Amino acid sequence: MRAIPITVTALTAALLLTACDSGGSDTGSGDKNTDGTACRTGELGVQVGPANAAPAAGDTGNVPVTVTNRGARCTLEGFPGVTLSAGKATATVPQDKSGKPGKLTLAKDDTASFTLTYVRGKEGDAKSLAVTSLKLSLPGAADSQDFPWSYGPVQGKDNAGDPDASVTAFQQAGD
Repeated sequence: MRAIPITVTALTAALLLTACDSGGSDTGSGDKNTDGTACRTGELGVQVGPANAAPAAGDTGNVPVTVTNRGARCTLEGFPGVTLSAGKATATVPQDKSGKPGKLTLAKDDTASFTLTYVRGKEGDAKSLAVTSLKLSLPGAADSQDFPWSYGPVQGKDNAGDPDASVTAFQQAGD
C-alpha cells in the first residue's frame, strides 16, 4: 500500500523539476544567450571608455565597455559582438579565447563589462583599417548600437579585414 504514495511523490517531484527547466540549450559556443531572459540592447545603458589608447603604430590599446541594466532582470551569456567600421569596410573582432564566458544575471542597475584590446595600425597602411565607428551587439541579440571610434587605425594581421584585436567575455562589474 505504501508504494503508491511514494511513486506518486517521486513522479510529482520529477514533473516539478522538469517544469523548472528553461527549455534552452547550452550550445557551448559562448556567443549566444539561449533563454528568454537575455538582456536587450534597448534596455542597457552603454559606456565606451575611457580608453587606454595605443599612442603609436604597433602599440596595444584597451577600450573598456560597461553596460548597465535599465530594465527587468536579464542575463548575459557569452561574448559581445564587436564590429569595427571604416566607411563601407568592416571587420569583426574575434573573441579572446583565453577566458571562458560565464552566465551573468543582471538585476536593474547592475553592471557588467568587457574589454576590446587592439594593436594600433599605421595611418594609410593597406593592412590597417582606418576605423571610425564601433558596432556593439549582445549575445543572441539581433540589434546593435554604434559608437564613435577615436583611437586611430587598427592593425590587421594579414589584411585590414582581419584585425589584430580581441574582445573578452562579459564580467560582473561594480560592487
